[in-house]
Amino acid sequence: MTLDDFAGRAEALRNEIRKAVHGQDGAIDQLLISAFSRGHCLLEGPPGTAKTLLARSFAAAMALDFGRVQFTPDLMPGDVLGANLFDFSANSFRLVKGPVFTDILLADEINRAPPKTQAALLQAMQERIVTIDGQDLSLGDHFHVIATQNPIEQQGTYPLPEAQNDRFLFKIIIDFPDRDAELEILRRHAAQPLDFNGRTAQIEPVLTSDQLSAAQDLIDGIRLDEKILVYILDLVRETRSDPDIREGASTRAADAIAGATRAAAALDGRDYAIPDDVRDLYLPALRHRIVLGPTAEIEGRTADDVLTSILGRIEVPR
Repeated sequence: MTLDDFAGRAEALRNEIRKAVHGQDGAIDQLLISAFSRGHCLLEGPPGTAKTLLARSFAAAMALDFGRVQFTPDLMPGDVLGANLFDFSANSFRLVKGPVFTDILLADEINRAPPKTQAALLQAMQERIVTIDGQDLSLGDHFHVIATQNPIEQQGTYPLPEAQNDRFLFKIIIDFPDRDAELEILRRHAAQPLDFNGRTAQIEPVLTSDQLSAAQDLIDGIRLDEKILVYILDLVRETRSDPDIREGASTRAADAIAGATRAAAALDGRDYAIPDDVRDLYLPALRHRIVLGPTAEIEGRTADDVLTSILGRIEVPR
């Protein structure tokens, strides 16, 4: 696959997703970067902002297996991973695989499940395998988690632990669209049947499993200049000394930004990265990986505010 072929496939994906989701172009691009760089995404936004629809549309535009788990307070790890159950007819145990055995997994409202169930995804997200009764089972090279959470309602929710947040490449903020985009959404739905599933029915798969592998191989071939690597490292290390941040980002975060930067360059039709690629990804890649200090919280500053301040004072390579 060439860069031109890749750019064409990516644009076809965008167009198919836009058939169902309007006014979220930034989130769509970040979702694509995440998939092509083998990362996972956490979508956060208030109810009714098309988080689930975005994930389903993304899956529909790819010829990959799709599974969904609605996370609830009574959900157990075995409900996600599967378990060995005794088969009385065969007088033996039989492995019943859970919904995690798919290519694209939608973990809907992940913060509604207790920590032990959230943690069931840790190994799957990092290693793309799960261990059930001592047996390692592969999830495949294309396993990709898209999780959603609602930041408004806190009753009956369990905040994701830092270790789990660190497994997500991006935390994508899904906000309300602007007035014109919101009016266009109403126009589209006014001309359609009142059926949620019908909104993705018109989406055609435009990327096969083999094409996704070829795209990832293309991105693997993109190398980052030393100046870009140093810039990424300086931005990440600054989070560990900033007085407004209690816990800074890890080395895994720097490595994740570097990988995503290669995918962003390819999406723009380049076989080289530029500082703007890094700057565009800095907030979604780090906003969930830092813990603000008490002063910043008292002053009402957000993670994005603090990270934007860091972007402004770290020298951009030329």
